[in-house]
Amino acid sequence: MAPTIAVIGGSGPEGRGLALRFAMAGYSIIIGSRDAGRATKAAQGLLEIKAGLPITGAANEDAAQQADWTLLSVPYDGLEATTTALAPYLAGKIVTSVVAPLAFEGGVARAVVVPQGSAAELVAGLLPESRISSAFHNLSARDLLKPDMVLDGDVVVCGNDDDARAQTIELAESIKSLRGVDAGDLTNSRYVEDLTALLLNVNKRYKAHSTIKLVGL
Repeated sequence: MAPTIAVIGGSGPEGRGLALRFAMAGYSIIIGSRDAGRATKAAQGLLEIKAGLPITGAANEDAAQQADWTLLSVPYDGLEATTTALAPYLAGKIVTSVVAPLAFEGGVARAVVVPQGSAAELVAGLLPESRISSAFHNLSARDLLKPDMVLDGDVVVCGNDDDARAQTIELAESIKSLRGVDAGDLTNSRYVEDLTALLLNVNKRYKAHSTIKLVGL
């Protein structure tokens, strides 16, 4: 039986896009938000895009408690506070960071330096009893939210727990035409997170929604 996945920050574009695609792949999804009403509204919006999917909404704490697996898709500025608040509900579970720390100056994206090395490593330090992976940083939210759009690319997955990393790769490959790539240790997440800024700037210049694909594998 597929695990139930909570998408914390699921009312934002990236979170909603991932929630839609994983629900289409057969996972039961709970969208989490600080406001339960906002989470429910986001879930209803996805059901308007594609009816009949197993998507509900709940407050962050309820979503994390009910789910088997949690994805963190919140702004970097709120990541530490959100993660700390949810820690009691996440022990023993896989927690996947989708967070790419970014700042924007004059419409140009830049990567934010994280003292711990990466957002994923920050999460790992706050959740020592959870199994942490990082993935899905480089996918276009707009494309994720188009259910008929084929997403051709690679999802780079990092993590110190071999089983969590393997399951996250399987989750990535549940989305048609995506390939999960095992990037090893969680310390490598910093490079994937930083790459998001480059992709955003390139996509703005070319008016595109490009992602990454590794050749030679």
